[in-house]
Amino acid sequence: MTDDAHARRWRLLLGAAAESELGSPGGQHEQAMDRALGALYDAGDPSGPRSGGLGASAPRVARWLGDIRTYFPTSVVEIMQRDAVERLDLTQLLLEPELLEAVEPDVHLVGTLLSLNGVIPETTRATARTVVAAVVKQIEERIAAKTVAAVSGALNRAARIARPRHRDIDWDRTIRANLAHYLPEHRTVVPQRLIGYGRRSQAVHREVVLAIDQSGSMAASVVYASVFGAVLASMRSLRTSLVVFDTEVVDLTEHLDDPVDVLFGTQLGGGTDINRAIAYSQSLITKPTDTLFVLISDLYEGGVREEMLRRVRSMTEAGVQVLVLLALSDEGAPSYDHDNAAALAALGVPAFACTPDHFPDLLADALDRRDVSRWAGAPR
Repeated sequence: MTDDAHARRWRLLLGAAAESELGSPGGQHEQAMDRALGALYDAGDPSGPRSGGLGASAPRVARWLGDIRTYFPTSVVEIMQRDAVERLDLTQLLLEPELLEAVEPDVHLVGTLLSLNGVIPETTRATARTVVAAVVKQIEERIAAKTVAAVSGALNRAARIARPRHRDIDWDRTIRANLAHYLPEHRTVVPQRLIGYGRRSQAVHREVVLAIDQSGSMAASVVYASVFGAVLASMRSLRTSLVVFDTEVVDLTEHLDDPVDVLFGTQLGGGTDINRAIAYSQSLITKPTDTLFVLISDLYEGGVREEMLRRVRSMTEAGVQVLVLLALSDEGAPSYDHDNAAALAALGVPAFACTPDHFPDLLADALDRRDVSRWAGAPR
């Protein structure tokens, strides 16, 4: 990048305050970018640093949203939208259909809409649903195939048998297990032991219970977990349940065929009673030794902490595989209760954050009953 290009970038970043040193933006494209940035970040003294000045007029904001989608890449658009909502208090404008139609759908916007779920007017609800559906589709395209493949592999490994029918032979593992019986003159392996999968059936092999903390800080996790829940529910060999909780527990399992319905069944914000959520989740478990329980929470407990830990201990002693995620998002671990995380680790249940892209492999390891503690220290 040339020095001139560097200077132009710094001028766009710093705004009018740097004009005396770096000059004015050159060309119509850069001037339009500067106006879009200035509408959001310039306020008051034009010679001062960029600090925020987009007015609260819905038509003006809608036009601005269209401009930034024209002049900036999607990743930058999402950041600017988030700044407009968070820094300039434009939340109420998201209740207007014409504004929602102009936004770039992303996970954070869905989180904001879900926090407004209880006050979205009927005139806006259809548009809001369209925005949420677009984000759900993006996430499904990103994670669905990998999740089904990873989980199916884990379930098939659990069903592997030593005397398979020909159609059920796992040739890759069979060959690797019989390399000692390679005949060079015939350039082939003569297998002494066959490894295969059990015949596929419609029977439920495992149970998965997802319990999602819907406190405000967990917005992105709620979105991703709901989509994962819907993907898992589509697999006949799993019995998947999904509950969301604050101080109350809501069972959304019956809506898992449509993750958009699941998301509109949540209500972000409020207190947290993890103990109550675990108690309800225990009531859903019919086969402890074949069950994976996934708790997604920042672990700030408003309920009875000692009872919560006792319930987790009881679940693990009964044979339930327990997985605790501090976040299921691309942002990493949020602020969380370190004391509760340490107490869970002492019970053999480490708590850590996971990205959506890694979650399918983590699920597979958990369903395989491998040691998931290695994920806690793994770079992701």
